[in-house]
Amino acid sequence: MAGRARTDLESGAQVVSGQLGKTVQRLRKAYNLSLSELAEQSGVAKSIISQIERNETNPTLATIWRLSQALDVSIDRVLASADDEPFVEKLSSADTPMLASHDGKFRLAIIGWIKTVEWLQWYDVSADPGGSLESDAHQRGSIECLSVHAGEAEVEIGGHVESVKAGETLRYRCDRPHVIRVVGKQPMRATMVCIMKAAVMD
Repeated sequence: MAGRARTDLESGAQVVSGQLGKTVQRLRKAYNLSLSELAEQSGVAKSIISQIERNETNPTLATIWRLSQALDVSIDRVLASADDEPFVEKLSSADTPMLASHDGKFRLAIIGWIKTVEWLQWYDVSADPGGSLESDAHQRGSIECLSVHAGEAEVEIGGHVESVKAGETLRYRCDRPHVIRVVGKQPMRATMVCIMKAAVMD
């Protein structure tokens, strides 16, 4: 009886280990991380992560915790049994951070993920007539994409002014001071995405 229980326990451990490896690999690829990048972010050796993904080792709880922190998921999600379990996170409007211009006429809801803020930011923009948003230069090579859903805006960069209307998208270098202004008497709604580490544009 004791032997059978031990066999069942070992079998169960192998199943969990197998699912763990698949889950770690799936999440790593979903976030477009290499083994080296995940190793750097988690503090777990690249060789250990590789062994975990190939189900060649049973990691300690501390190792699982470090990987879960790097992949920004809970331990129970990393240990989840379903191979195809989706990653789902929902925020209410009250939990969504907001930025506003000094006059309050330009409002940006931060709908981007905090994990990507150093290289990718995106916002839900709403602005009143007469509103403007002045921004300092971002890091070299950064690109901003402004997709207007309602109303009209103009973007000024280095003395050049370009208009963008509902249904249009404007992409521009934002590694220099730039201003977005609402044009006309209608409120403006838009989605703005800033790629902080875009390809260098020389």
